[in-house]
Amino acid sequence: MKKHIFHIFILLVAFSSCEKDDICIEATTPMLVIRFYDINNPKTIKSVNSLTVWALNKDSIYENKAIDSIAIPLNLNENSTVYKFQSATFIDEISFNYNRNDIFVSRSCGYKTIFENLSIQTSNNWIKDNLINNSTIENETSAHINIYH
Repeated sequence: MKKHIFHIFILLVAFSSCEKDDICIEATTPMLVIRFYDINNPKTIKSVNSLTVWALNKDSIYENKAIDSIAIPLNLNENSTVYKFQSATFIDEISFNYNRNDIFVSRSCGYKTIFENLSIQTSNNWIKDNLINNSTIENETSAHINIYH
């Protein structure tokens, strides 16, 4: 009988120490959404025929893609991120500068970072112009930046 009581006691201790599983269903840190437009007709979306995108000292995120919009991550540890955008043989370096604001979402999700006061500098080789639609990046529902080429 003592063995049964001991086993029951062990089971009770084991089950009482279990916590409810938390699943994160809320949005986490958003990526920067960029849409490409025709420089000659600024309201017309224009794909980049062979776009390759990579951050400095990192692997490519997009490689030789025909695409009209992209979503790229920003550096969570710095107030700037530098990317290289290559179309055919032309390469532009774009520096994204911002302020980071960490917000607690929940116990299961932890923190997410909101990027504020976004500004950019580009070398303008194949990229002719840009427009910041929203300088606060808190979701991925629409383009934050238009790039004209």
